[in-house]
Amino acid sequence: MQNWGMADAGELSDNAARIAERIADIAGEMGWTVAVAESLTSGSIAGRLGAAREASSWFAGGVVAYASEVKFKVLDVDPGPVVTAVCAAQMARGVARLMDADFAVAVTGVGGPAADEGHPAGTVFLAISSSSGEEVGHHQFDGDPSQVVKLATVFALQRLLTALEDMR
Repeated sequence: MQNWGMADAGELSDNAARIAERIADIAGEMGWTVAVAESLTSGSIAGRLGAAREASSWFAGGVVAYASEVKFKVLDVDPGPVVTAVCAAQMARGVARLMDADFAVAVTGVGGPAADEGHPAGTVFLAISSSSGEEVGHHQFDGDPSQVVKLATVFALQRLLTALEDMR
């Protein structure tokens, strides 16, 4: 499990912007499209991507599926627990299909402050979906809910960037 601890909020914000710009460079250069499905992060990943250079040419969009029913109805997630690796993978596949995107990133988890579905606060499941397959990870972050969201956002952007670089 990855534990990033308590990073400075300003540093996280700068990192997220830099990573999003690298995603923009590669996606734009390769002619790829990117989509996001977010629960825990509530649209913060999409916000970073949408603010990056020439986003209209490579960022297909996203779905903020905070409520379980939205995951089930919009993203074709199987009804049941939503703080799981399976849910994250289904969210990524669902948004990739919905947006006809080459790459999709999805995040679900528990921001806190209390546990949910038997998982402690800071639990994050992240999935990347592309034509080369899927990557699903489970991570545990420290901090209050806003810090967990920031850490999960930066981590999701970094994993997406790595997937783009690996396919380049």
